[in-house]
Amino acid sequence: MPEKTVGRVTLDESDQQLLNLIQTEFPLVTRPFAALGERLGEPETTVMERYQRLRHERIIRQVSAIFDTRKLGYRSSLVATATAESRVDEAASVISRHPGVSHNYRRDHEFNIWWTIAVPPADDLQTNVNALHRLSGATSTRVLPTLKLYKIGVDLDVSDKRSMAAQSVLPAYKETPRTAADLTPEEVGYVRELQEDLQVEPTPFASMAERLDTSEDALVKAAHALIDEGLMRRYAAVLNHRRAGFGANAMSVWKVPEERTDEYGYQLAGYAAVSHCYRRPTYPDWPYALFGMIHATSKARIEEAVSDIRDRTGLTDYRLLYSTKEYKKIRVRYFDPAYDEWAGAHLTPQDASTEAAPIGDAH
Repeated sequence: MPEKTVGRVTLDESDQQLLNLIQTEFPLVTRPFAALGERLGEPETTVMERYQRLRHERIIRQVSAIFDTRKLGYRSSLVATATAESRVDEAASVISRHPGVSHNYRRDHEFNIWWTIAVPPADDLQTNVNALHRLSGATSTRVLPTLKLYKIGVDLDVSDKRSMAAQSVLPAYKETPRTAADLTPEEVGYVRELQEDLQVEPTPFASMAERLDTSEDALVKAAHALIDEGLMRRYAAVLNHRRAGFGANAMSVWKVPEERTDEYGYQLAGYAAVSHCYRRPTYPDWPYALFGMIHATSKARIEEAVSDIRDRTGLTDYRLLYSTKEYKKIRVRYFDPAYDEWAGAHLTPQDASTEAAPIGDAH
């Protein structure tokens, strides 16, 4: 694996191997950097120095737990918003200030702001969306919740040697029976700690365990149990895709025959280049039910993937919505008082409609 230069940063073979490893699974053991060192053939201290440098270069955003929002009782949705081009940055800034908004991008479409929002079990999702529509001065807003999840999991080949037609090694999403209804106070404590960014030290789970008045072994065991029961998807790194050399990302949206949506959904999810794949509702001005996020080093590479998808599926009615600006990208924080603080400051009685109809003018 040759060296790769991204901007002013040069990634050697071990850098690339480390990034490939930790974005799919960071070791949930008491000495994770030592475990990574065994995989890379390097001492624990060398791996920690390498990791710290990649953090400093802002290629690694954070390492923490990725929870299943629905399994924790939170309601979430993708939302498409249209606003005047002259004030899109201002509107996006208002939206980003909501504590439940984890992703917010400008995209090259009539709906020019695309964001995800999650709200706690006691809060109403539509009410929060209505408020953000009002506060941002948007002209149109479409709520696009997940109707079916086919895949969620970023697996970027940092070396960029993998074919864009390559199939994913990540499994398709499977439902688990566990729900948030029986989440224990101890499990809430584990969620609060495991969602925090990992500290760069030989035993990074020790301080978490100490705050919970338990042992490292007990915390690690609990984390694995959360994965087994479906509350946690995985424990892994979030990379800054652009800093890692993946300068292009497009949300591919496909119009499909309703009776064959699952068939095409699993086909799309099978691509390694597709990190997220969902079925979402349609509207008269939005006929695309199938969504697949594609990450690549260039638009040409994205077009390469789309060409293969088109050839394999025969689908021809689609759009590629490229991200042109990132306003916000974080992991959702759970059991955080910031939600109540935001609601108290911004929600009004006029926002309390639970109607899930399109908001604003149709395009």
